[in-house]
Amino acid sequence: MSTFLELGLKEPINKALTDLGYEKPTVIQEKAIPQIISSTDDLKAFAQTGTGKTAAFSLPILELLDESNSNVQAIILSPTRELAVQIGKNIEDFCKYLKNVKVTTVYGGANMDTQIRSLKRGSQIVVGTPGRTVDLINRRALKLGNVQWLVLDEADEMLNMGFKEELDKVLEATPETKQTLLFSATFPREVEAIARNYMTKPVEVTSGEKNQGSDNVSHEYYAVTERTRYPALKRIADLNPNIYAIIFCRTRRETQEVADNLIKDGYSADALHGDLSQGQRDSVMGKFRKKTIQILVATDVAARGLDVTELTHVLNHKLPDQIENYTHRSGRTGRAGNKGISIVLVNGKEKGKLRSIERIIKKKFVETKVPTGKEIVENQLMHLIDKVKATEVNSSEIEEFLPNIYTKLEDLDREELIQKFVSLEFNSMLAYYENSKDLNDLSSRDNSRARSTNENMTRFFINIGRKDSLNPGKLIGLINEQNIGDKIEIGAIDILDTFSFFEIDKNFEDKTLEAFAENQPDFDGRSVNVEITKKERSGGGRRGGKKPFGKKDGGFGRRRSAEGSSRRSKDSNRSSERRSSGGGDRKSGGFGRKRRERS
Repeated sequence: MSTFLELGLKEPINKALTDLGYEKPTVIQEKAIPQIISSTDDLKAFAQTGTGKTAAFSLPILELLDESNSNVQAIILSPTRELAVQIGKNIEDFCKYLKNVKVTTVYGGANMDTQIRSLKRGSQIVVGTPGRTVDLINRRALKLGNVQWLVLDEADEMLNMGFKEELDKVLEATPETKQTLLFSATFPREVEAIARNYMTKPVEVTSGEKNQGSDNVSHEYYAVTERTRYPALKRIADLNPNIYAIIFCRTRRETQEVADNLIKDGYSADALHGDLSQGQRDSVMGKFRKKTIQILVATDVAARGLDVTELTHVLNHKLPDQIENYTHRSGRTGRAGNKGISIVLVNGKEKGKLRSIERIIKKKFVETKVPTGKEIVENQLMHLIDKVKATEVNSSEIEEFLPNIYTKLEDLDREELIQKFVSLEFNSMLAYYENSKDLNDLSSRDNSRARSTNENMTRFFINIGRKDSLNPGKLIGLINEQNIGDKIEIGAIDILDTFSFFEIDKNFEDKTLEAFAENQPDFDGRSVNVEITKKERSGGGRRGGKKPFGKKDGGFGRRRSAEGSSRRSKDSNRSSERRSSGGGDRKSGGFGRKRRERS
């Protein structure tokens, strides 16, 4: 393996890397840095999350840019503000000894006037989210006519979030002579579309196989029902006393509910999602990085840019709607040479998705049983004993107290002392798990599937599907184009052959219908019809709906009836999956709260 100096980077950059503790380049850095320095060809680079992609594109840009020219020479687009902030900070660290290089990071949720003033002072590198970048271009505060490098980081996620229009506008503002650098951890068809539309005969470099998961991450799954999903989650946390993890959820509402339940049950946890203000998000991430919080419950988007290298676990409370995103999730652990575990909780309907993920990550999931109460108690006790044995005794500090302590304990023999010590620490846990149920018995009445309703979401039918080249990313983009609301919650998405379903926060139910009716959008030349799909009653019965808006389709009713009836079970279960699994496996005020008081 080469050194950074041998890759062609000048001394000031190498000095900054040394200060930061960088010793050897990663595989993707070793391949991408010389390519970018020596060639003006566009570049597609694929590497797992956590392999140093930011340094792979920013270091060669720092090597080549003109420090004496204060115009914007590089624009780096990132899907989320967290990731944009992280990239901007990393680049500032890399150019510590390049005194004339300025970096400006622009993103929504922050004061735009402050960002404009920074741009007016001159910045050679601008890092931004697509939306705020376009806003600044429209205000003529950001001029990209002299840009030499355009970087698309996490390109797949930008498309998933519906940023195609913004990408087009940024491309229009940059010169054709620029070098486009595309970096991604996964390689879905949408990324190939970016390469075709935005790049010219790009060179391709990879670190490992495309989409493949990290070799340092093992993958496990636990079979659950909707009723046992949350209790199983808690037992996994209890089995691992030193857990330092991210729990991934699909929606902001689900994220907050899981976090609230964990906090109520005494765990060191907090939530990270789009409904938080920037100050709240910064506070949560700061506490998590410092390990003040052991468990972070987050959406996929919010967790982007969270640069933590010591995670022990990633837990998938629900699988992502797009299975390619599993690679992003699992890649948050197993970094910097550490080992990590990615855990998935799946019910019977979700289990089939594991095979598709296995083909992507080139690894097998290991089926693991939900731990029993006895296993948890034993693990916790042995962890405590190991901590006691490893504790260093500061004799000089406690020596004056020891005589009185020995006198107090002189009536107890060794066995009694150990028993009392263990009981003092673990009586509440022992009592709690004494008669705990086996959560692996999925057939019992107590573990039956929760009723298939979700009072917080409204389910919509839309008359386009897989045969129209629709995917979740394009559907999200179509919904966002209707300008329904700034904080609209999009839930489960089901893409079928000729039609699809999506869920929207029920507070936006009327606005969704009105927006589609007023805008009458089309998708690849086909008129779009949207209607509410009523939830199936628990006793069965036909599912009805409101009259669709938009162009009528003569065969629509019959086709939906024929194909929809065969999917009632799945549709009902999908609604069930969106519910919070707030029911506890132990009562509030039990072991969880006791443990928090001790910590």
